[in-house]
Amino acid sequence: MNSKSETDEASRGSEASSSKTSAPDNTEEESTSGLCSNTVTDHTQDIMKRAAAKQLIERYFYQLLDGCGKPNCDNKYCASSGEARNLSPNEAAAEAIKLFYKEARLCDTLPNKVPRTESSPCHSSSSTTCNTSSAKDKEDNKEKEEAPESNPTSSKESTSKEMEPETSHNVTHQEEPKTRSYNSKNQMLLRLINNNYGAPLTEESMYQLCEDCLQTKVRQPLIKALGEAFTTPATLARSFACKVVENNEAIPGKSSDKESKAMCLSSDPDKDVDSVTGPELDVASCRRAFQYLAKVPSENYSSALVTALKTLADNMLIDLRITKKLLMDDAVNCFVIAFEVPDLGCSDYLEIALPALCHAAEHLSVKGQAKLARIWAQHCKDSLRHILETLQQLITLRVISTNYTRSFQVQDDEVVTCATKFMKIVYYANMLAGSMESNSLREEPIVINNQQDPLENVLGHLYPPTSMKGSKHAQPDDPLAIELDIHVLDARKPYLPFEEFYNEPLSDTIEMDIDFGNFKTEISKGKKFAFLKYPFILTVATKSLGLYYENRIRMYSERRVSLLHAVVGAAPPMPFLRLKVRRSHIIDDALVGLEMVAMERALDLKKQLVVEFEGEQGVDEGGVSKEFFQLIVEEIFNPDYGMFTQQPDSLTVWFNMTSFETEAQFTLIGIVLGLAIYNNVILAVNFPMVVYRKLMGKKGSFEDLADWNPTLYNGLKDMLEYDGSDLEEAYYQTFRICYQDVFGNAIFHDLKEDGDNIFVTQENKKEFVELYSNFLLNDSVDTQFRAFRRGFLMVTDESPLAVLFRPEEVEMLVCGSRNFDFNELEKSTEYDGGYTSDSQTIKDFWSIVHSLSLDDKRKLLQFTTGSDRVPVGGLSHLKLVIARNGPDSDRLPTAHTCFNVLLLPEYETKDKLQDRLMKAINYSKGFGML
Repeated sequence: MNSKSETDEASRGSEASSSKTSAPDNTEEESTSGLCSNTVTDHTQDIMKRAAAKQLIERYFYQLLDGCGKPNCDNKYCASSGEARNLSPNEAAAEAIKLFYKEARLCDTLPNKVPRTESSPCHSSSSTTCNTSSAKDKEDNKEKEEAPESNPTSSKESTSKEMEPETSHNVTHQEEPKTRSYNSKNQMLLRLINNNYGAPLTEESMYQLCEDCLQTKVRQPLIKALGEAFTTPATLARSFACKVVENNEAIPGKSSDKESKAMCLSSDPDKDVDSVTGPELDVASCRRAFQYLAKVPSENYSSALVTALKTLADNMLIDLRITKKLLMDDAVNCFVIAFEVPDLGCSDYLEIALPALCHAAEHLSVKGQAKLARIWAQHCKDSLRHILETLQQLITLRVISTNYTRSFQVQDDEVVTCATKFMKIVYYANMLAGSMESNSLREEPIVINNQQDPLENVLGHLYPPTSMKGSKHAQPDDPLAIELDIHVLDARKPYLPFEEFYNEPLSDTIEMDIDFGNFKTEISKGKKFAFLKYPFILTVATKSLGLYYENRIRMYSERRVSLLHAVVGAAPPMPFLRLKVRRSHIIDDALVGLEMVAMERALDLKKQLVVEFEGEQGVDEGGVSKEFFQLIVEEIFNPDYGMFTQQPDSLTVWFNMTSFETEAQFTLIGIVLGLAIYNNVILAVNFPMVVYRKLMGKKGSFEDLADWNPTLYNGLKDMLEYDGSDLEEAYYQTFRICYQDVFGNAIFHDLKEDGDNIFVTQENKKEFVELYSNFLLNDSVDTQFRAFRRGFLMVTDESPLAVLFRPEEVEMLVCGSRNFDFNELEKSTEYDGGYTSDSQTIKDFWSIVHSLSLDDKRKLLQFTTGSDRVPVGGLSHLKLVIARNGPDSDRLPTAHTCFNVLLLPEYETKDKLQDRLMKAINYSKGFGML
């Protein structure tokens, strides 16, 4: 008989079964009544389920010990089959619970549980008596099955008849020890069942247990209560249920009922009406209860609690992954309670309990993960930092203590991957707990019509398409983000800074070629784990390496397509995007060249850029391109050019509202910015952050004025905070605003129709601020910015840029780091040609460098690398090489900017070295052959 159907049948008759299995033994009556008293009286259905479960576990218990009596039994879980190993009562009780969870097979002819009396007929020496009793049990069972469920009288009568000691006068004194052994088995089994279905925890019980432990120094009751509750998910989920406490003064520090109700978790509004849910969780009560526990020295309970948490996680894993018995609300409540447990201060928690909890959470449904994130965001903000720090500690310790190889990568470490997946829930909860903006501010997607080259399909297997395609930039791929209807762009200010989610030891350990391969490919039954799918945990430098692989593979793919064109005779080979420019006309030559490419074949923008300065001998291996971008940026963003203006307060550049340039010009500027990212070149641009937010798909809002125009932002903020009734007289501001063009002429604009006659009041001041901000950041430059963004997406539309990076990180990709730490550069520098770190010339060189001003340090970077910007990750990622260029001479130092190599003669004196070095960095310009 299937155990699931047995459970249903037993549930319907649980009351009769409970009385049927009762015994005159006072001890066992107390144990049975203890089971009933430990359940929540408000949940009758839960009581019936537990009684049915108890009955089934008893059947498994006796099936393992005594068997079914069939000579040809083939049930491997039955003692009669001969396949089951001999078990002690202790072992059989534990195995019975496991078989119950597995819904293992039960034999049809298994006799009912032996009555717990010393006069049980089934243990007499007479086989006839035992067989008669067994036959009678079968008849009773048959009558019980045929009896209508609505007749409680007959059920009670049959129960009372069965409990009568029918053949007590036939039992001899020799059988008493055997009977007592069965009674002891019953008592032990009931205790195990009671422990398995222990009483839910409450704030009152925790307070009393902790007080008793502190006063009496006896810890067993506390350990027992924690073990019983934390071992079983169903019990823990019903702990700390919301209820009205009449006497709050009984517990010191207890908050009011109103405050407690505010912290109760409401059920999911989207849940089906028929779904069974547990009681609502009172988070405030749970937190106070664990505050009491924190007062007890952790050595009294930490080891037991770790074991209980591990068991809880294992049971939840079985219920979530296999049996599907655990309700979503119950699972969520278990995770909320488990992560409110105070810091145990032992390594076992990090090594045993926490990994198991993370592994169980991996199998929580998307709706369950979303609910957990909402609960943490709404009710558990104060716990987010502790949860995050604990997860970071687990990952860091695991990464540092494990020796990863090419055959066992960190992506194969289940402890790290499960913790990372669980951290994603914390990541979204952190956004929800902070300041969020409406998703209505998202920019409309721009579709880029880069038509596919027919020949590219031949090589399509060489470059699998990414999940990001022009129009998908604003749509998150993550199912949890979709369920929460949230995007990282909506998080104006998260509760915890995003930087706290970075894990540097993990980022340094990851082999990006392996991770990128996992990110781009799939195996037959699902996807390999890739940390690039969880970019919040990776540093910008690590993610930029993944983006570098993405762009390089795309370049090689375009190169192969070009060669294929040449083979079939379709076109001459053009493996690179070549630009030939004159220094004196760099803007005109560059924009004309890029415009021709964009018009003829926009896909050529995905090729590797190669720049040639007319009349110069430099070969572009990266260094020439760096100088090209620097020169073109200096001219394009010069306010005198007329396309951009400079904000006086922040010194940032912004689109000229009254520019005379065409949309094509702004499109080409966007292409230049996209090419810089695509070719891994850092630019010296000073955009406000709102530009990067708009590029990623988020419109500008009032908060973006803070770094765009701090003076205006503070003035509007003062207006919003002004609560006087005379606001109209104090500000005398209408819905008509005024701004100036590049020539200083005043231009007026009505934010609303007839705005000059509508004054700003307390009632409409928020509307005025929103309209004013929207005009300055969006409407006034809509034409210019849309063209600029279109050009940017022509290069980056197929890149995972929007998936991997936040706007702040994109700014770092474009502009580099702001940390000019030349000590890090010195530590990472390598030497060649006879130089070492102990060479006198090298010591003099670094002494001179550290004494330079910031401007001169920028010039040195420009001279040696072709860019005066610090790369992503800091100067330690620059990999500068200083090579000896002969003995002392009057020659100036030279550099290979493509490879970051400084050629330095071995000057005799420090003064001579300083003189030659300063001349080189101040007067160097152009490229030539050495």
